Amino acid sequence: MRKWIQFPHREGTISRQAHADFPEQAIYEREAGRSGFFGPTAHFHHKNPPTAWTSWEGPLRPRAFDLKQLTINTESPWQAPLFLHNASCKMRYWRCDKDMDFLARNGDGDDLFFVHAGEADLFTDYGRLTIGEGDYVIIPRGCMWRLEVKSPITMLMVEATNDSYQLPEKGLVGPQAIFDPAMLDVPAIDEPFLAQQNDSRSWKVLIKRLDEVSTVTYPHSPLDAIGWHGDLAVVRINWRHIRPLMSHRYHLPPSAHTTWVAGRFVVCTFVPRPIESDPGALKVPFYHNNDDFDEVIFYHMGDFFSRDNIGPQMITFHPSGFTHGPHPKAFQTAQKFSRKETDEVAVMVDTRDPLMVGEIANSVEQKAYADSWKTKA
Repeated sequence: MRKWIQFPHREGTISRQAHADFPEQAIYEREAGRSGFFGPTAHFHHKNPPTAWTSWEGPLRPRAFDLKQLTINTESPWQAPLFLHNASCKMRYWRCDKDMDFLARNGDGDDLFFVHAGEADLFTDYGRLTIGEGDYVIIPRGCMWRLEVKSPITMLMVEATNDSYQLPEKGLVGPQAIFDPAMLDVPAIDEPFLAQQNDSRSWKVLIKRLDEVSTVTYPHSPLDAIGWHGDLAVVRINWRHIRPLMSHRYHLPPSAHTTWVAGRFVVCTFVPRPIESDPGALKVPFYHNNDDFDEVIFYHMGDFFSRDNIGPQMITFHPSGFTHGPHPKAFQTAQKFSRKETDEVAVMVDTRDPLMVGEIANSVEQKAYADSWKTKA
């Protein structure tokens, strides 16, 4: 058994409450924490922003990638190149603009889709489900699926390698908090699904296992189920059905917005919400150390309130090892309380293990991103 060393202590000029009522001479708070936002913490009060560097050298740095610049049309999802990955989590960005005339099957882990744009009918072992902009879709490991495209569909794909997606423990707020599981939709064995079983063509299934693809051919559609029962299925929920936890007096950490949990990473969703109204409350994400997790944010829509010059289809990547937090312009706006609510929609993936950057991401990196926190001369 292990136990964190814990000894609550106060030193110097501080605020009694974290994230609120800062000393006038030190309004910049920095949180050092372990195990993401779940372990022991220390809160420092600084005279200057902890991100007010004047230069940055070496491979460790905040990074941003503009996925709009990618040529991402590939026939198969398994051909979409990895842009960030480790042994437990693989991220792809895929655009499908025509019907799939084959089936896909992932033998390496569950897949999570976040649909950025477009619409399609998703045919699976479990039936048919229409998916479109803003939908999360979980495909259980080993499930066969294909798309019939209504309009070109672009999606973030996050694989839980050798793992599964589950719901977070919601504790005191109860199982209906953030979203009620009753809002999860599952595929239907409906007329279009049964009709596709009459297709007399042979069908290929492209199975990915250990990152290699094997092809199995059937003389008929293998999506020929006439029914199913149980509590394992493809599920869908749209970000619009997420009701975020809020506090008008205290800025909640990103972990409060956790949507899905895997063994070595979590997926959080930032959706529009009121900004804290209490005069003493912090109104932007607090500066914090990236000490145990790598942080990735995919920007879907809106104006992300803690960032500057970041727009839809961009990815920011803050690897473990340095302090990060709001851009200077965002911090100044929060001090004036000139915005009363956020309007961003973004997906955050926090991984316990270091992520590798794929060549495709390197090709669309915004090199000046690390300089966006620079102290002005």
